Amino acid sequence: MNERVRVTGPPRHTPSGRAASRLGDVHEQTALGDVYLRSLLRAQVGLAVRLLLLLGVSLGVLPLAFHLWPSLSGIELLGIPLPWLLLGVLVHPFLLLLAWRYVRSAERNERVFADLVSDPDPDEDGA
Repeated sequence: MNERVRVTGPPRHTPSGRAASRLGDVHEQTALGDVYLRSLLRAQVGLAVRLLLLLGVSLGVLPLAFHLWPSLSGIELLGIPLPWLLLGVLVHPFLLLLAWRYVRSAERNERVFADLVSDPDPDEDGA
């Protein structure tokens, strides 16, 4: 005949009653999950602000320097005026470098967050 079988999933709570995964706190939008998300957002916004400041200072100084010292405009390298070389050519590799660095740092922040909220390793029992 048909025998009844009880189907169960993985345990949702540890014996102490705490959630086994902090990711559940994030999904359930608990206060602790909110703290985790705010820390990730704070890290990402801080990274973006630092990058924008670096970009604004580094690229904002160039036109100011050419305005304050007009003699810089007369300098030529390889037959190309210095303002054209700096603002028209060398800016693009600099922007690519900043973009690459930003993506790597943002991904690192996300990996740290994922490691923070992931399940603890069951093999590590402190021994």
